[in-house]
Amino acid sequence: MSVILQIRDLYKTYGEGASAVHAVNGVTLDVKRGELLVLMGPSGSGKTTLLSMMGCILRASTGSICVEGMETTGLAESHLPKVRLEHFGFIFQGFNLFPALTSLENVEIALDLKKIRGSRARQRALELLTQVGLTDKAHEFPENLSGGQKQRIAIARALAGDPHIVLADEPTAALDSASGRKVLEILHELTREQNRAVVVVTHDPRVLDYADRIVKLEDGRVAEEIVCSAMKEVVS
Repeated sequence: MSVILQIRDLYKTYGEGASAVHAVNGVTLDVKRGELLVLMGPSGSGKTTLLSMMGCILRASTGSICVEGMETTGLAESHLPKVRLEHFGFIFQGFNLFPALTSLENVEIALDLKKIRGSRARQRALELLTQVGLTDKAHEFPENLSGGQKQRIAIARALAGDPHIVLADEPTAALDSASGRKVLEILHELTREQNRAVVVVTHDPRVLDYADRIVKLEDGRVAEEIVCSAMKEVVS
């Protein structure tokens, strides 16, 4: 598996001098195509801050983030939306669907950002809904969907731009066991069948069954890294 996202000596610091707080404290990490990487750790360990910097939502204080070979930390703020649009898909705990739009329209609006419109956008949106098993909910509004269905719509929307990297922040936290497992199966399929990189921030132990690698953070630092495939080979 080739490296798609390279992080070197990354810091996010709030405040100055003796009162400075390092939310992310010298993290070095590679993310590879075709793997599901899980970021775990206690509240305040820097998981979501690190994920936000990976996706060019939050700027690093110092350090390097290379996305498919392109250094992003020094880019002007005006260039970052293009980087996010071309390289990343985002999934959030709160779904962030537009309540006045149907499931189909929620996916189409993401395609519109890529200048894919009209019948072409509708066809692609339907394909994505089929991929997450919700073709029959295409014309439903979010208020009529379960939490698991909303999250699957959010995944379809995240895939609309055909990103190579999918970043998910607590994607199963608000879901029951069955819905959470379905979402995890979809995320796992993205790595195995589509060779995308998926990074998941979570407290949910269910995610560990699907992980290829687990990185545990403490106080903004990498405390431990576990390669799950190697562990499974040893057990088998």
